[in-house]
Order: sequence, then C-alpha cells, then structure tokens
Amino acid sequence: MMNIKEIQGGVCAAKGFTASGIHAGIRKNKSKADLALIMCDTLCTAASCYTQNLVKGAPIYVTKKNIENGVAQAIVCNSGNANTCNADGIEVAEKMCNIVADNTDVKAEDVVVASTGVIGQPLDVTPIKNAMPQLVASLKDDGSSDAANAIMTTDTVKKEVAVEFELGGKVCHMGGIAKGSGMIHPNMATMLVFITTDAKISKEMIKKALSNDIKDTFNMISVDGDTSTNDMVTLLASGQCENAEITDENDDYASFCKALNYITTALCRKIAKDGEGATKLLECKVSGAKTLPDAKIVAKSVITSSLFKAAMFGADANWGRILCAIGYSGANVDITKIAVSLSSQAGVIEVCENGSGIEFSEDEAKKILTEDEIIINIDLGDGEYDATAWGCDLTYDYVKINGDYRT
Repeated sequence: MMNIKEIQGGVCAAKGFTASGIHAGIRKNKSKADLALIMCDTLCTAASCYTQNLVKGAPIYVTKKNIENGVAQAIVCNSGNANTCNADGIEVAEKMCNIVADNTDVKAEDVVVASTGVIGQPLDVTPIKNAMPQLVASLKDDGSSDAANAIMTTDTVKKEVAVEFELGGKVCHMGGIAKGSGMIHPNMATMLVFITTDAKISKEMIKKALSNDIKDTFNMISVDGDTSTNDMVTLLASGQCENAEITDENDDYASFCKALNYITTALCRKIAKDGEGATKLLECKVSGAKTLPDAKIVAKSVITSSLFKAAMFGADANWGRILCAIGYSGANVDITKIAVSLSSQAGVIEVCENGSGIEFSEDEAKKILTEDEIIINIDLGDGEYDATAWGCDLTYDYVKINGDYRT
C-alpha cells in the first residue's frame, strides 16, 4: 500500500513553487490580504475544472483559453470582487495576466487567473497593477499561508494541506490551498482550489486525474445549495521530482491519483467544516446502493436538506428528515431496507433499521451530536456501491452573513 505522509508547506511543498499574498487595495479593509500569486520557476503541465453554472466569472473564460494547450506557470487570484457579470470582465482578467507578465518572466498566456467576491461590481485593475511589484517581491518558498489568506472571503480559517509520496522510487510532493465557505453546492463548490505538485505527468494524464477526482470530492460538497459562478480547481505539475513521466494508467498514475485524492478530500472537509455560520462538519457515508449514481444521489440529498442541517445545529437526532431526503432524492432505493446510525468522537447510535425507527437514548444522541464532526451512516442494504458527501449544519449566522454580504 502506498505511503502518503502529510507534511507542511501547502502549495510551496512541491519543488519549484513559491507563493505570496498581500493587501493590494481591492478591499476597503486594509488588514485583509486580497491578492495572491503562486509561481513556478519552470513551465508546468496544467489542468483545471470549472463551475457548471451557466453564469461564469470572466476569469474562467480567460483561464480556459490560457491552459487549452495544457501548460501554465503562474496563478494570480484576487478576493473581494468576483469579476462576474461585468461588461469589461474578460478584458480585466486578461489585463491581470498581462500585469503578471510585465513583472515576471512568465508569459501572459501561461497565467491562470481567478477572482472571488461580490458579483456584478466592476473590478478596477489599478490596485492590482500598483501592487504587483510588491506581490512578486514577496514570493517565497514558504508563502503558501500568505496566498491562502489572500484568497479568503467569508472563510474563517485558511485551508491548506500537503503530502509526500513516492513515484518509481522518487520522493514527490503535492500541496493545495482553497477558499470556500458559502455559495457551495454541487457541481463544484463555491470555491477556488489551487494544487501544485513536483510529479512529472503528461498533459493528457493530469487532465484525466483531476477530472476523475472531482466527481467524488468537490462535486460532493454542499453548504447552502447555491452553485457559485467562479468555481475553479487548478492543478500544476512542475515535474521536478524527476520521476519517469506518467503517460498512461500505470502503477505510478494510480499512486499519483491517490495522493491527489488525499489532498482534495482534506480540502473538501475543510471547506465544508468552514461553511458560512457553520458549527459542525457533516459527513454522509452511504453504502449498499444498487449503483454508484444512487449512492451519490442519496448522500448529496441528505447533506443538502435544510431541515436535516438545522436539526444537526440543534443536536436533534431527527432521523426522519434523513429518510425524507432519501425519499425525494430520486435514487432507486428500497425504503424498507434502510439502516441509519449517527456517530462522532462521542460514540455511535443506531436510529433506524429496515426503514423504521428503533428505540434509542435521546440523551446519548444529544451527546454524540454536540461534537463538531458528525458522521451520518446510511446502509441502503441493496447493493455494493458507496459514496461520501460533505456538508455542514445550518445556523442563524448563515442568514446574518448573507443578509449584508455586499455591504
């Protein structure tokens, strides 16, 4: 079994990468960093996946065009303004790439550009242009946390992770940072995710690895049922760990995918746990489904149920809301075979068997559901497929945050 070791460093854990994050003046709050840069000292193979919302941020169109050839060398991202639904949005996103090129050796067409924040407000590039020399000068090989802070919006904690693993006897590294707290719902979440690695992998295989992975990770998160306009996951590979290039689905490809899944799953959990106003991470594990789509549909339906999420906020073992969500999910299930249990660090309690309630201690259930990470175990008893989805509880603070988000 491949050994994956969690390490420090985030997007700078991989060889060749540096990062920075500063306050450029996009946000009025001068104490909040709002501009990030991740750069490699060599050209990388690259892949991205994007929101499925028909309304897309201008940076997505520019990034799609820039990495159509499967390579990139830098990522620039601002927070505080989504650069979405603006007449000059694409022009502004292209200018951001040009500003990076003007201050580095990276070509404009090799820049991934991203924005996050308020929709429908013009983005002035002047602060970005003025701050770029400082942003470039601030690049450092331990700058991942600075970049992670700079891409945050309503996030309350920075999100980064890194691992060490082996490919063909060579020690490789992979790390990522993410932002995401609200407007999170499949497909893709309300998020930006930037992942770097020093593994050597072809353009075709890096694209396949990322697009396959998100089906079971980022497309399985929900905080509030709203799919963002600016979602993007980008993966850059410098190839500097000097492994034999991965060009087909061999053992090294499988190892690469396992490391990638470790990173993406960790970031999924961090995003869901930091949902706007959230106090608890909810992890719904479905087993015994007839098909994989059925397992995914059930897991997503439960994790997106506002009634169930509210019950989890109140530490109320109202398991009927779980069955209700399964029932309207559209999945092909036999309700009479369903078993449900709830668990946390405080223990496990069974609440439903064969689609019907069973006696349990409300006090014990309250104790279990008071923890900050809750697992909802659902056995459909009708097959061999399983899936996991991540979400959070629904609290008063979610409404407070989004009631004056723009002001």
